[in-house]
Amino acid sequence: MMQKLELYDVTIVGGGPAGMYGAFYSGMRDMKTKIIEYSNELGGRLLIYPEKMIWDVGGVTPILGEQLIDQLKQQASTFDPTIVLGQEVIGLTKDELGHFILTAGDGTKHYSKTVILAVGYGVLTMQKLEIEGADRYEVSNLHYTVQEVDVFRGKNIVISGGGNSAVDWANTLIPIANSVTVVHRRDEFGGHEKHVRQMKESDAYICTPYEVAKLHGNNDTIEGITIRHLDTKEEEHLAVDAVIVNHGLKCDFDTLKKWGIKLEDDQAVVDNRCATNIPGLYGIGDFVDYESKVRLIAGAFTDAALAVNNAKLFIEPDAPKVAYVSSHNIRFKERNKQLGLEDADYREVRG
Repeated sequence: MMQKLELYDVTIVGGGPAGMYGAFYSGMRDMKTKIIEYSNELGGRLLIYPEKMIWDVGGVTPILGEQLIDQLKQQASTFDPTIVLGQEVIGLTKDELGHFILTAGDGTKHYSKTVILAVGYGVLTMQKLEIEGADRYEVSNLHYTVQEVDVFRGKNIVISGGGNSAVDWANTLIPIANSVTVVHRRDEFGGHEKHVRQMKESDAYICTPYEVAKLHGNNDTIEGITIRHLDTKEEEHLAVDAVIVNHGLKCDFDTLKKWGIKLEDDQAVVDNRCATNIPGLYGIGDFVDYESKVRLIAGAFTDAALAVNNAKLFIEPDAPKVAYVSSHNIRFKERNKQLGLEDADYREVRG
C-alpha cells in the first residue's frame, strides 16, 4: 500500500472564524493541521461585511469585519497550519485504515485522521434582485454588499431588504447619505431590536410592505426605481443614485447530504462534543445545531475548541482532555521570549 506522506491529524473544511480559531487551537494541541477553504481567501461570511462593525467578541473592542478577519488570520497561522485556498471539497470517504479521504473538485485528495466541518451555511451565493435585466447594473450602482462606505456619501440610496445587514447598512449610511430609503416586503424587520429602533427613529424613509418592482436606467446606470405595495399594488417612483440589495443568501448543502451526515433544516446534528453521526467527523459554527447552541462568533470559538479537543481524544484516547491554557502552555514559551516577555511559570495545569 502506498504510504500517505501527507496524513494530517485534523483537516478543517472552511476558513471562517470557526475554522480559523480551530486551526489555532489545534496547534495548541500539537496536531498537524490543514484548512481547506472554497474561496480564494480566509474570512468566511465576514468577507461579505468588511465594513460592518462587530461589538460582541469577548475582550475585543468594536472592530470592523475586515480587521477581525486580519486578526483571526494572524492567530490561525501561529502554529503554521497548511492552508489550501480555492478548493471545494466534493467527496468524503474512508480508507481501510479508517482515515478520511477528502476529494476536491480538481481531483486533489487530502488525507486526515479526523475532519472538522466549519462550512457555515454551505456554498453561499447572494440572492439576486429578480428583475429582468438587473444584472447589467451590477457594474455601476446596483450593489449586493457594502465594501466602501464612502462611495455612498451624499447619494440618494435605496436599500432593499429587512435583515440584520440591511438594517446595519441603513444605520451606517444615514449620517453620510443625502437620503436613505428602506424597502422591505414585511412590516417587521429581522434585525436586532436596538438597531431597528435606531433606523426607525432616524430620517430614513421606511417603505413596508413594499418591493422593488422596476429599475429605470440609462445604459448601465440606474436612475430611478418603482416600488410596489404588496397589498394595494400602489406604485411609487423614486429617483436614486444607488440601490443596495440584501435579500439573504442561498445555501447549497447538496454535496454534504451525500456524505451521510445527519442534517435537520440544513444544519448538522451534533452532540455536546460537536461530534456528528460519523466517527471522527465534527461540525462547528453556523453549520451545526444543538440544544445549547450560541449563535455568536464567541460561540463558534467554543465549538472549535470542543471539536479539536475531541478530535485529539479520537486519535489519542489517553491525551489530556483539554489544552493547557496559554499562560501555562509550553508551546508559547519561546514565542513569549520572541515578544520580549519574561518567562512565565509553565506548570502543567490539567483541565
